[in-house]
Amino acid sequence: MLRLGRREFDTHEPVIMAIVNRTPDSFYDQGATFRDEPALARVEQAVAEGAAIIDIGGVKAGPGEEVTAEEEARRTVGFVAEVRRHFPDVIISVDTWRHEVGEAVCEAGADLLNDAWGGVDPRLAEVAARYGVGLVCTHAGGAEPRTRPHRVTYDDVMADILRVTLGLAERAVDLGVPRESVLIDPGHDFGKNTRHSLEATRRLGEMVDTGWPVLVSLSNKDFVGETLDKPVKERVVGTLATTAVSAWLGAQVYRVHEVAETRQVLDMVASISGHRPPAVGRRGLA
Repeated sequence: MLRLGRREFDTHEPVIMAIVNRTPDSFYDQGATFRDEPALARVEQAVAEGAAIIDIGGVKAGPGEEVTAEEEARRTVGFVAEVRRHFPDVIISVDTWRHEVGEAVCEAGADLLNDAWGGVDPRLAEVAARYGVGLVCTHAGGAEPRTRPHRVTYDDVMADILRVTLGLAERAVDLGVPRESVLIDPGHDFGKNTRHSLEATRRLGEMVDTGWPVLVSLSNKDFVGETLDKPVKERVVGTLATTAVSAWLGAQVYRVHEVAETRQVLDMVASISGHRPPAVGRRGLA
């Protein structure tokens, strides 16, 4: 059972986490949701299309202008409060690696801290424990925040992913984070080249077999672009194919830009695997 905010999800229930970037320079939408009004409209649309979680980020993952903790908090804290006010039942996640920002957004109503940089600030897990919120434990290969991998190597990439994420998850629980609110994430593209991310996807079942709920952040990433030789705006089909494979292998939470399309993919895979009945059943019955 996965428990986040006011919601509980069964083991085979796929969950969509919609991305809402509060940055002027995000790699995908170039700041389309930097201002409050379009960002709230994005939340409304994502919820209507089937997102249970809204993931709010105040710093883009890649290199760029410095964003201080104060500026990151300015971009996210007030918006978290607005989302909580307008959508009281939605699960609010904040993508941050800084404990100061984590504390501020939890005070504002966040339910989940999405630590995409793999525990680089160990105090973030302490914040999650103190506020009783969930935590995403991600493998980033030891990379510093906002850096790109350079000639990174692993003897066995999945073994390293398991070592790091399981260690972070157990530490979080030992600190007091509710076990049912901890997720592990292989960290596609983070501290990895394209072949590493493809192998992590292919072997995702090894993470699922640990019993921890697995979150995947696949949406329009570079490993999809390099695999198909496609620019950012032409990676949706590759992303959805990777989503289908990940769903078949047992991942539970999907951090995405395209909510409606992802919902259809997840529903189709769930029906093929026998965990969801068809929405209608007329064929051959008339």
